[in-house]
Amino acid sequence: MLDLSMIAALLAQRKPGHSLPQALYNSPDVYAFDLEAIFGQSWILAGFTCEIPKPRGVLALTIGQSPVVVTRDRDGALRAFHNSCRHRGAQVCADGAGARSRLTCPYHQWVYGLDGKLVHAGNMQASFKPDEHGLKPVHVEEVAGAIFVCMAETPPAFDRFRSHLEPLLAPHRLHEAKLAHQNTLLEKGNWKLVMENARECYHCAVGHPELALTFPIGEAKGAHFAKDGDPRHAAYDARLAACGLTKGPYDGPWWQVERFPLREGQVSLTMDGQPAVKKLMIAGDQPDVGSLRWAIEPHSFCHSTADTTVYFSAMPTATGETVVTCKWLVHQDAVEGVDYDVERLTELWNITNRQDRDLVELNQRGVNSLGYTPGPYNEEGESYVMRFTDWYCDKAQDFIAARTGIDRRPLAIHAVPVNSDALFGTAPFAGAPPAGGAEPHATLSYALDGAAGEPTADVQ
Repeated sequence: MLDLSMIAALLAQRKPGHSLPQALYNSPDVYAFDLEAIFGQSWILAGFTCEIPKPRGVLALTIGQSPVVVTRDRDGALRAFHNSCRHRGAQVCADGAGARSRLTCPYHQWVYGLDGKLVHAGNMQASFKPDEHGLKPVHVEEVAGAIFVCMAETPPAFDRFRSHLEPLLAPHRLHEAKLAHQNTLLEKGNWKLVMENARECYHCAVGHPELALTFPIGEAKGAHFAKDGDPRHAAYDARLAACGLTKGPYDGPWWQVERFPLREGQVSLTMDGQPAVKKLMIAGDQPDVGSLRWAIEPHSFCHSTADTTVYFSAMPTATGETVVTCKWLVHQDAVEGVDYDVERLTELWNITNRQDRDLVELNQRGVNSLGYTPGPYNEEGESYVMRFTDWYCDKAQDFIAARTGIDRRPLAIHAVPVNSDALFGTAPFAGAPPAGGAEPHATLSYALDGAAGEPTADVQ
């Protein structure tokens, strides 16, 4: 059972512009809440169409504690389902990508079509109705070769995000890519600490000396990289125009999309700043187009340069444990050992990810201390961290308000432009009361198993 009154009390303690109250980083109850209220209600970047490029493709992943499977049916259409057998709940497909014409549960051999319909359940009684036991669907969207899934009954509005990302990402031709390498890293830290670290470069000069050779850490301050009146940025804009590329920036409630130049003389995020792949992802032969950074809450960012796209995903697996997955995409015609070397392709981000793991684990140990109190963010160097924690608190409050009718947020406190989806489509949680209401204090709880479905409230 989720104790929403406890979560609401923690959110009420949060001081704007500061890191979060301790329990939001190390409470098992908050971890359970985050799986339901944050990861269960958000769009997740599941992977890429190049991982299942042909009909009869399957891509499975686990989001928190929920296995999900994306299929490409015989007509090439993408679908997504909860990867849980409708018999006794076993995970049907192991995590990863592959090809198969049907989905067979390894436990009792129930068989599903790529459309999720149950097509075989052996020796069931005459009263059994197969059409009532198909896999439960999950929302799925595809943008320029990137696959997004959402487990919520009513997902956050998606159209404006698509309109921002698609024109910038499409030139990187992810539909013509292949997965060159993938690895994972276990970090002994809460997922929010992992993402806070991933959302700032305040630590980069000292924490990432290798990345600092190519990444413009001195410009990674404030809301955007763009520098009006800077001759280097003016020359960069001219190069982009010649290549037919645009740079944004675009911001939304749960995304940021922006193309920016790397350091002078550097054209890719590699150890020496030079392309790691001879066959470019973008059309033409101009490698100096900087990096397209596209990031979504709660878990991911990507960098798309001329020669590769690098994907980072942070997925919570326990209160103080997060699995970081990194993927490298290259052009489908690039030949390993001829056009690229995997070690050179991955070296910079592998070093950076290990450095970040050490910093996150250092952070978690300190946050667990009896002496921890939330400290102030650097408003310039950690602006994206503030956006992330603002978004997290708003998303949590949305979940509580939608299930209890109580929302104590003051008006106009949101640093993230949450009203933008309302201009484009439905709000993520329809029916929530307006902010600033004067509801009485209540002690609230919510049944996780869905049996009751309704919160209880003891008004005091």
